[in-house]
Amino acid sequence: MSRPPLPPFTRETAIQKARMAEDAWNSRDPQRVAGAYTQDSNWRNRAEFFSGRDAIVAFLTRKWAKEIEYRLIKEVWAFTDNRIAVRFQYEWHDDSGTWFRAYGNEQWEFDEHGLMRRREASINDVPIRVEDRRFLWPLGPRPADHPGLTELGM
Repeated sequence: MSRPPLPPFTRETAIQKARMAEDAWNSRDPQRVAGAYTQDSNWRNRAEFFSGRDAIVAFLTRKWAKEIEYRLIKEVWAFTDNRIAVRFQYEWHDDSGTWFRAYGNEQWEFDEHGLMRRREASINDVPIRVEDRRFLWPLGPRPADHPGLTELGM
């Protein structure tokens, strides 16, 4: 199975890879997201460590049951050969209606087929007022004309 663009990455293909990941995560479809990772992909997400697509699906199912109306923007920070670093922000609310903005960084490593074999994520959640929300597009992928983090001054 191949998941282009493939390493080694250029600036353009790293940006394309990050946007593809963003769109998949904004679908909130755990199976779709897990398909971009190797069967034995290793993850660190906050304080959780796990491996494999089944664990990814279980994690994302649990995550999106808690993080309601999830909307995400990813932006390439740096890249080389088979690695990409991104910064990201996402907004969500819990079941009591409290809104949060999550700020984070991810480090990705890809195999020769363009599948991610390693993902490390550091994330912090900050409560926000509903009037401070910035990610207001309808659920699903971010519209092409919606600014990224840099354009938003974030």
